[in-house]
Formats: sequence, structure tokens, C-alpha cells
Amino acid sequence: MNINIGTDNPTKIQALTEVIQEYDLLCAAMVIPSRVDSGVGDQPLTLDQTMLGAQNRAKAAYRNCHFSVGIESGFLEAPLANGGLMEVTVCAVYDGKNVHYGFSSGFNCPEDILAFVKQGKNLNDAAYLAGYTPNPEVGKAEGIIGVLTRGRVTRKEYTKQALRMALIHVENEMMKLPEDI
Repeated sequence: MNINIGTDNPTKIQALTEVIQEYDLLCAAMVIPSRVDSGVGDQPLTLDQTMLGAQNRAKAAYRNCHFSVGIESGFLEAPLANGGLMEVTVCAVYDGKNVHYGFSSGFNCPEDILAFVKQGKNLNDAAYLAGYTPNPEVGKAEGIIGVLTRGRVTRKEYTKQALRMALIHVENEMMKLPEDI
């Protein structure tokens, strides 16, 4: 079984590789990464954009596989939160017909980071410019969530939440299949 993932980000690839080991039906799958375009802006500012980005990545990666995965981090509008936005990671799993979504927990970014985001910077660059990290590629490492939680939650763990939520439907559908398929 092959599972394609629409990214070349090592943190996302590692998260998927580790998560599928938790599933008897998926643990033997080979994870095949491919760089694809999300079709949305570099920093999605709405839940619809974030979901669409994950969906676009999953569909673009779907070829010669059983499932494909798209992962997109972005914001959702939350008027009661400071700055009016919450950050969330969305996972889309595509089986050739249906897209199954899962979300991570969400968090409210510090206002100085959000100020850069609202100026058009992506979260990675905004965190760097606001002085929260000396790493200009923090999104490929512990992520801003790792920086803000002092390592209590890493980007990989945050991504795993979204993956597990998206796999709920996939796992339950696979459990219904006859054993000889």
C-alpha cells in the first residue's frame, strides 16, 4: 500500500510515517512525498482557505496510491480571540472519491506575530521577524507551536493530531471492507 503526501516538509512526512504505525491496516504502507502547490496563499487566513489548501495538496498528490494526504496550517477567524485569529493545522486524506478532514487543536498567536501575518508574512517568517525564534525555518523544525509551548507541543505532535482525526473515517471505512480485498 502506498500513501502519498503532498509536501516535502520533513516534519509533516515524519508525522505521517509515525502515525500510520499506530494503525494495523496502514502500518505496512510506504509514505511517498511529493512537492505540490496548495493553490492558496502562503499563509491561509481563514478556515476555508486552510481546508482548501489541505484538500488541494491531497488531490494533487493522488497518483498510484491508496490514499493521499494534504496538510495545511493556517488560521481560522475567531472574533473573541486576541487579534481575531486562531492557528490550526488541517489534514485532508483523499481516497480517490472522498476527502476526509481532521484538525489539530488551535492556539492564539501573540499579537506581535499576528501583526506580521496581517502584513502578508507567513507564520514562520512572522515568528522569526517578531523575535520568537532565531531559526528562519522554524516551520521545518519544532514549529512556532514548539517555540510558544517551550517544547511541550512540537509541530510534529500538532500535525499528528490532525492526521489522527482525519484517519477516523478512513480506518472505520477500511474495517468494513471484506478481508480478501
